[in-house]
Amino acid sequence: MDIIAYIQSIIKSIENKINMNLLRWTLFFFLFTSTLQAQDFGLSFSYFIPKNGYFSTPVSPFSIRGIGVNLNRFIALETGASLYRMSGLNVKDLPFESKDPLVGPNFTIFIPAELVIQLKTNAFEFDIKGGGFFFYGFSQKLNYGNIDRAIRDYYNLEIANADLTYGNKPGVGYHAGVELTFYVTNQVGVSLESNYLMGSSSFPLSGSFTGSSNNVVETVPVEYDDAKIDLTGFEFSIGLIFSSGGGPAPKKRRR
Repeated sequence: MDIIAYIQSIIKSIENKINMNLLRWTLFFFLFTSTLQAQDFGLSFSYFIPKNGYFSTPVSPFSIRGIGVNLNRFIALETGASLYRMSGLNVKDLPFESKDPLVGPNFTIFIPAELVIQLKTNAFEFDIKGGGFFFYGFSQKLNYGNIDRAIRDYYNLEIANADLTYGNKPGVGYHAGVELTFYVTNQVGVSLESNYLMGSSSFPLSGSFTGSSNNVVETVPVEYDDAKIDLTGFEFSIGLIFSSGGGPAPKKRRR
């Protein structure tokens, strides 16, 4: 076996183990937290529509949101976690631009920390939210079809074939949104939520591409050290909340 291929297989094996450990700890966090929220829980589906990307799909039931504490009647602090299956995300800060995603599919852990302004009545609750978030994508895959197309158009080539490696790092960002919860009975409520996210994570790319123009074939080395995964877009959620008491539920909801 070629020594380079052997080293690459070892690196891939280590990366897979890291991803599996991260997934195990994520599942443990979801299960542990859900046991603490037995008095008030819910079921929901959350979707993320990224800028220049593909519609995400939720990984149910691995989403716990709205865990927090009321500072007073009108202000609360909330956190939680969601695990998304991202179909495709874009990469920014490259020499070229693409309207199509350059990365995906992958799994993405999303953890917000937000300040919530609460407006409550006995029948509904309207929340205004804002804060920051942490995210990490794993099991990353490069979308070579869209990458080759973007390189071909940018360099005015007839054919382009890229061969790239990437460095994957956690990312941060900020978000703002609103949530409306109205109760159809004393114990059952319907929740509608929308958030706008703006975040990025360092995703340096290196390698080369082979291009052909006017019957001349050339291989060009590239280093895109400033490349970043772009986590910008809208998050939508709809769900049911089951409360042990009447009216607006306390700030502890499992989705």
